[in-house]
Amino acid sequence: MTAGHFGLAAVIKSKEIKVPLWALMLSTYLLDVIFIVLAAFGIESFAPVDPAHPAYGQVVIHAYYTHSLVGAFVIAAIAGGLARWAWGHRAGWVIGAMVFSHWILDLIVHRPDLPILPANVGNLPLLGFGLWQVPAASAVVELGLAIGGAYLYYRSAKHSPAEASDPRHLRALLASGVTGVLVVLLLAADVLNISLLISLTLMLLLIVLCGWLDRRLNWAVTPA
Repeated sequence: MTAGHFGLAAVIKSKEIKVPLWALMLSTYLLDVIFIVLAAFGIESFAPVDPAHPAYGQVVIHAYYTHSLVGAFVIAAIAGGLARWAWGHRAGWVIGAMVFSHWILDLIVHRPDLPILPANVGNLPLLGFGLWQVPAASAVVELGLAIGGAYLYYRSAKHSPAEASDPRHLRALLASGVTGVLVVLLLAADVLNISLLISLTLMLLLIVLCGWLDRRLNWAVTPA
């Protein structure tokens, strides 16, 4: 659901212009960033449903800390607090919601592998609606978020101020176009089961490049 997470970040950026795009993208993927760190230490992991035929969405995640309902809420609260300190009260709520949105989207696509409490304390039922079991439907949802996010981002960005020699709609088209292309490439990497290293490289490029382009837009902010 990588592309879907980043597509949602572009949607929110079109409405919350004060919050940097890179921060929205990072926050919507923060649970997986921490998951990757914990996986490196053997604390969390993932495994293909069919090791002989790995494919898009055909994976079970063992992320009993980062992707537990309570764990995701705690991480979102911490991230929101840091964002509030950096960009203000409203940005804190936005970033916190973006972090938690990762768990909501994962709930839709994951098989039942999301615990309620960290470490699955109490052995409560695992959650997940399992849209990944219908790969075509899941891919359509992700593609819709990617294209819709890029379009809404463009509509909002074209109203940002720009120098007379650099028409704002061209700058907005470049920023939203690059964002959309990179997010779709991420979806393609998932669907084609391209290596994790390539996917991580695309994610890093997406966050850095789109964040830089977004800053160049000089978003207009109405004084409070």
